[in-house]
This record gives sequence, structure tokens and C-alpha cells, in this order.
Amino acid sequence: MTPRSFRPRALAAVSLTTAAALTLAACGSSDDSGSDSAPASDATRTVKTAMGDVKVKKTPKRVVVLDTAELDSALTLGVKPVGATHADVASGFLNYLPKDQVAGIKDVGQMMTPNLEAIAGLKPDLILTSKIRHGDKYDELSKIAPTVMTENTGYPWKENFQVHAEALGKEAEAKMVVDGYTDHVADVTKALGGKEKVAATEVNMVRFVEGADIRIYGKKNYIATILADVGLGRPAITDKAKDGFSYDVSPEKIDLADAGVIFHSTYGDPKKAKETQTTGSGLWKNMDAVKNGRVFAVDDQLWIQGIGYTAADKILGELHKSLTK
Repeated sequence: MTPRSFRPRALAAVSLTTAAALTLAACGSSDDSGSDSAPASDATRTVKTAMGDVKVKKTPKRVVVLDTAELDSALTLGVKPVGATHADVASGFLNYLPKDQVAGIKDVGQMMTPNLEAIAGLKPDLILTSKIRHGDKYDELSKIAPTVMTENTGYPWKENFQVHAEALGKEAEAKMVVDGYTDHVADVTKALGGKEKVAATEVNMVRFVEGADIRIYGKKNYIATILADVGLGRPAITDKAKDGFSYDVSPEKIDLADAGVIFHSTYGDPKKAKETQTTGSGLWKNMDAVKNGRVFAVDDQLWIQGIGYTAADKILGELHKSLTK
């Protein structure tokens, strides 16, 4: 059984909703000088954010996003930003995003050091980001355009998506996306043998990071939520993760990452991230997951950095393909 993706249905629905809205707007575009209502361009909505209530246009037209999650959210909802920061990867915008969707988006600097002058030059009417990334720049950003910040990124990605959707005026489209994701999750769980079999499959996510220890991901991060949605089991080591995020180990303790299945990704140079050293060691080769052929290398940009429903949909597809081999 091949799980269906939410993308065709959801985005087609998004397109139809947008088309319908444009048709209604055209029908109501006749001169209505007797009306006391404000022009559509002046209509606003109030969005609750990590920095307090923020008034934004009901239909923002020039959106700038300052992190990967916000870029995923906007594109998933059918909104192409006029500007976006780039991740610290060779591809700039993350490589799992369709090239035609990111084409024409102005690069406004590295994620943690956005170019405020470049942002202002785009004359945005909405800026999307998070407090953990750019809280220290909120005053400057809010002088450029209404700035909607979530508190954090990663683990609360589903709640953040709803904030993004509200700010973009895309709540109906967001519901379609969420419903499609829920269907896809159910399809994958069923394809993997049902809830009981899936729960008995313990999965670890390991990330090799240049300049840091090896991370065994816990239960409070983006990828963990997707594994939990499918119903996959997690080894006891994940309960030791600091703040639920990750339990960090040296190559000499990589055997602590053993599980029924291991997915692993690499951020940076494989040698500097200790991936080459670790995966060539006896400890790694003697782990049950390795001996049983249940270890899978995955794209770090997709599995760790993407953070959104477009990324999640692709991850679900890869989970299904890997775990049914």
C-alpha cells in the first residue's frame, strides 16, 4: 500500500479557495461609494504573538520570512514570500523545497543575521519569525512592517503553523493542510502494519554535527513529533535527552544510540562532524540496527532543518519507504 500525500489534495484546495476568493472580490468590485466600510487594503486583523497583539493586513501581499519554518509554512499555504533568509547550507534555501516555488524570492541574509536594509527595501507588509531567533531585533523589524513572532521553533511547529496561517489570512487553507497530513499519517501507520506493530518498532534519530557532540534526538523536537504521530516507539535513551531535545554523546559512546531502527543525518563536513569516524568504528558496526540492515542515512535539510508540513509530508513518505524494505 502506498500512502497518499496530502499535497495534491490540499494545495489544489488552496488554489481553488484562492480562486474563489478572487472571483468574489471581482463580483464585489463595483463602486460602493455609499458604504462606510474601510477599503480592503486598510482592513486589518489582530494576531496574538510572543510579543503581544499585532495588527496585520487581512491579506498581506508582501511577506518576508526569516527562518526555515516560516518559509515552509508560507509556501505550504500557497504564499510566495518576497524575501527570506537563507540557511547555512550550500543551496541557500533548503533543497527539499521545489525550485519553482523559491525562484524569485529575494535572499535577505543569513538566518541569524538578516539584512534589515534589504528587508526594508522590499517594503513588506508582514514579517514572520520567532522570538528565539530574532527577539533582539523585534523593535527594528516592527518599524519596517508588522512582525509576527512565535515564542520558539521546532517542537511547537504545529501551533506555530496556525499562527502563521492566521497572520497570512489562510486559516481555511491551513485546515485542509492539517487534515491532509492527518490522513497521510494514518495511511503510513496502516502501511507499516498497524498501531501495535508500529509501537513495537523502536526508532532513534542520530545527528552528526560539525563542531558539536553527536546528538541522539529526544522526544521534544520537530522530527520526534512526526515519529510520535505515526506511533513509532522510542528507546529509553531518549528519556535522558536534555529538555527533551537531545542526549549528546561522543563517538566512544555511540552504542547508546542502538535501536530497532536508526535514522541519521549530518550537518556540516562529515569528517568534522565525526560521522566518518563513528560509522567506521567497531561500536557502530556491532549495533543491532547496523547488523540487521536497519540504519538509514537521511537528508539533514529535510529531516531536521525544514520544520513544516511540506517537509513533514516528504518525511512520512521516506519513513514508509525505509520501514517497509
